Amino acid sequence: MEGRIIQAVDIGTTKVAAIVARQTSNGKLEILGLGKSPSFGVTKAEVLNVSRTIDAIKSAVAEAEKQSGITFNNVYVGIAGSHINSLQHRATLMREDYKTLISQFDIDKLKEDTYRLPLPPGDEIIDILPQDYKVDNITNVQDPIGMVGNKIEVNMHVVTGSTTSVNNIKRCIEGANLKVLKIFMQPIASAAAVLSREEKQSGVALVDIGGGTTDIAIFVDETIAHTAVIPFGGESITHDIEQGCRILKSTAEGIKVQHGSTFLLDEHENLIISIPGVGGRNPKEISMKNLVGIIQARMEEILDYVNHEISSSALGEKLNCGIVFTGGGSHIKHLRQLSEYHTGHDVKIGLPNEHLVKSKIQDVDNPIYSTVIGLIIKGLEVQEFEHQEDKKVDKPVDNHKIVEKTEEAKSVDSISLSNAVENEKTTPEDKKATSANDKNKEEKPKKSKDFFGLLKTAGKKVGEWINDDNLQDFNDINNKK
Repeated sequence: MEGRIIQAVDIGTTKVAAIVARQTSNGKLEILGLGKSPSFGVTKAEVLNVSRTIDAIKSAVAEAEKQSGITFNNVYVGIAGSHINSLQHRATLMREDYKTLISQFDIDKLKEDTYRLPLPPGDEIIDILPQDYKVDNITNVQDPIGMVGNKIEVNMHVVTGSTTSVNNIKRCIEGANLKVLKIFMQPIASAAAVLSREEKQSGVALVDIGGGTTDIAIFVDETIAHTAVIPFGGESITHDIEQGCRILKSTAEGIKVQHGSTFLLDEHENLIISIPGVGGRNPKEISMKNLVGIIQARMEEILDYVNHEISSSALGEKLNCGIVFTGGGSHIKHLRQLSEYHTGHDVKIGLPNEHLVKSKIQDVDNPIYSTVIGLIIKGLEVQEFEHQEDKKVDKPVDNHKIVEKTEEAKSVDSISLSNAVENEKTTPEDKKATSANDKNKEEKPKKSKDFFGLLKTAGKKVGEWINDDNLQDFNDINNKK
């Protein structure tokens, strides 16, 4: 819907990014505010220091709010880390009336049943991604809604993660006075930002090289087919440079960004990089050849993991669009050439610019923002789906909600309450008399027919009869006299 405002927070190993965007009339996104803060409480995409992470979130959100003039409230959040796992599950639903059309209710029922899957202690389901459906004997159904059938089967890609890690992320968001709307797996979000529909249809592997982890998502026929998390990222490369060259971590990060490369060119073979000394020490010199060797070794290790995940998924032959790299680690020079040589697949660097319109925010189409922009896109998909569902069916009335009534309704309720109280005080005989009077105002109330009433009436008659006889005997005696 045009004009809708969406907010998201990406908690990464090296940075926390907060973003607010507005959907335009053509369905694109206009970035209104973007904040970034160093992340000191996260290691390998997992929160290890809640208070420092909360401070980083507040700092990033404050910057985004200052740029946009919009207060952050409800946000979509990403999750990654080595605790993330995925599994395949086939769910089945037998329908009572096969003649009725398959609806979203049936699809939701399949998901609800999947959420009951037994998991290892300490794990929970983060997301459930339908792959393909089967309706009776019809296979490879992408969307069964509107079809008829007795039996629905679906292959589900189930993403699981550590309950502790999920709760830590929620605690950090809530500690920053925000509310989590939904948590998405980070590579799924990044894919939404950098992959086109055609790429997902033809077959493509997204490789998001973040600070602490490298996330993989493989798409075939527009559906997610495989996901994985590699416990190495850009920070691993920085650490290797720090140790290999014996320099400060901040200096190693600067050298990686400015001179980092995975391929040594002939003209750089004898190049020397000079580093200022620390604490009055003499400048330190590092050869470009040595630097490239360190970076290349770590990057080849990451690519070996990528090859392993592609092989284990058995989808290598279906990747007609090859591999798309994104994330901060994709900035390293000549990554495409090394990857094509090492994997044998076509490679491109994915930028999150396909869904964006021109914005006052600079450098927003940088690959380091792929995940946070993807969170905005996934959030829009969720809200659009909920909006369409609201239009299809009326929501059931919640009897637990207190609805404010009008003065007229309150007055009617007061009268009804008074009548109820009066009715409680009225005896059954009075109610019968009142009912009779309502039917015929001139008709007298009927006499009571209960046992004691009859006895009382009979006694009165006898008394009258005795009194009449006594009176007659008294008159006879007087007359004789």
